[in-house]
Amino acid sequence: MSGPAPRLSRWARAMTSFASSPAGSWFFLHIANPIDRRLLPATNGRLSLSVGQPVLCLEVLGAKSGQIRRTPLLFTEVDGALVVVASATGRPKHPAWYHNVRANPHVKVYAPRGRTGDYVARTADGQERDRMWAAARDLYAGFDVYVERVAGAREIPIVALSRA
Repeated sequence: MSGPAPRLSRWARAMTSFASSPAGSWFFLHIANPIDRRLLPATNGRLSLSVGQPVLCLEVLGAKSGQIRRTPLLFTEVDGALVVVASATGRPKHPAWYHNVRANPHVKVYAPRGRTGDYVARTADGQERDRMWAAARDLYAGFDVYVERVAGAREIPIVALSRA
């Protein structure tokens, strides 16, 4: 997704506002994610509780357990890569899925519009990270709230997923 950011509809702006609130964060973490963890793979990435938002399900082997772990994530696309943000809704520690993809970068993605497939994950840095971060912030203003929540405790990683 290069060029100017798409204008968000009134519905998308309302969803962004809700999702970045404490109640919205709770809903997506405790209600939508457990359902989407099953719904996205079952529908090959076509259906999600996050209506109107681009959500994928990342499937990766657990770094310690070796078991398959699935995590629904908001995504955007930059330079042909799917981009996800390891924000953990602004918690001080990186999310478990980020530790898992660092240990096991070969992942499966369930995503809409023919994007389901095998990918390789890597942490973006430098100018590439800057471009991907800008695209993610254009998609979801709540990431700015999460940056404030981490308050210098960590830099929020940006993960690029490229087709394997």
